[in-house]
Amino acid sequence: MKYKRILLKLSGEALMGDRQYGIDPKRLAEYADEIKQIHDLGVQIAIVIGGGNIFRGIAGASNGMDRVQGDYMGMLATVINGMALQGALEEKGMLTRLQTALKIEAIAEPYIKRRAVRHLEKNRIVIFGAGTGNPYFTTDTAAVLRGVEVNADVILKGTRVDGIYSEDPEKNKDAVKFDYISFEDVIKKGLNVMDTTAFTLSQENKLPIIVFDMNKEGNLLKICKGDNIGTVVNI
Repeated sequence: MKYKRILLKLSGEALMGDRQYGIDPKRLAEYADEIKQIHDLGVQIAIVIGGGNIFRGIAGASNGMDRVQGDYMGMLATVINGMALQGALEEKGMLTRLQTALKIEAIAEPYIKRRAVRHLEKNRIVIFGAGTGNPYFTTDTAAVLRGVEVNADVILKGTRVDGIYSEDPEKNKDAVKFDYISFEDVIKKGLNVMDTTAFTLSQENKLPIIVFDMNKEGNLLKICKGDNIGTVVNI
């Protein structure tokens, strides 16, 4: 396998499947199957998941809600998604740990870097919930931060498109897909890979990002084997 330890970033919206909001059990089961394929081959897996399918703090703020309050609500939404994913993974026979940046002892461990790394070394899947634990930071930033902290080899950002394009491929059919692009070129071209804080943190720590279609069966396994899937962002 090309990557020994990965940080998989999933959006909350990905869990909706064909629904308008909430969690689709069928989509959860599909993701669990994809993750099990690489888990059984010995890949150490950490996961950060968003909460946009339940609540998004910045959207609440645009409707008059206090931004800080809204962001904490969004963090709790990521914990709900983390619990749902944890259940789906364990149903497939995998050992997991849910760690949260906010203390919720009844359902999850508090985030402790050394403990997280030890879980990974024991081949347990670690799900990081509640983002960074701070308002104004996205789960993209949380994903890169946790990836750096646990010494992941790569950030795998699972989306509904098969990579990074010159323009939005859903709006422009002539958009060009990049197989490889540098951090510098992403900034120059103004491409929205991740939010600026997450992207800069990844660049400074020389942690590559691969953007790929998580909904296509087998893609996760192919990437971990070293196949050219999605778009690689690196130095």
